[in-house]
Amino acid sequence: METELAPQLTAGQLQVLELMLQFEPMKPSDLLPYLETTPAAITTLLDRMERNGLVRRDRDEHDRRIVWVSMTDLGRSEAERGLKIRSDIVSRSLERLSLHNRQLLIYLIGKVAGTWEPPAGSSSQADKGADKPAEASGTASEPAAVSETGAGSEAVNG
Repeated sequence: METELAPQLTAGQLQVLELMLQFEPMKPSDLLPYLETTPAAITTLLDRMERNGLVRRDRDEHDRRIVWVSMTDLGRSEAERGLKIRSDIVSRSLERLSLHNRQLLIYLIGKVAGTWEPPAGSSSQADKGADKPAEASGTASEPAAVSETGAGSEAVNG
């Protein structure tokens, strides 16, 4: 991904711009919980982004100690370009999986994230919060049998 983002953008910078699309303007300290790094590293990252014209820093009008970071027009267009590149990479990667394995992946990610909900009227053990999927379902809404190793009734690689 870094190669496709270059020369204007890095994956870390894309992450900052993506956050700013949601929460702009932000204080540098607002980035800490999302980037899982140090304040010094965020300062260095924002310095580089400002030099490259992706963001700008402005002092708060009422409290000069506060600095607000906003995207520039170039930053906004690079964010859109970067998000498209990432989406294309994910799509290309998922195209290598069979339909069954894509559904299985979505199911498993949903279970790990705690967001997967069974279809209305379903009552298998997996739907009742069990730690592993049901042994076999045969339904289109839930993946077929999956062993502890992740091997299902269909080849996992394909």
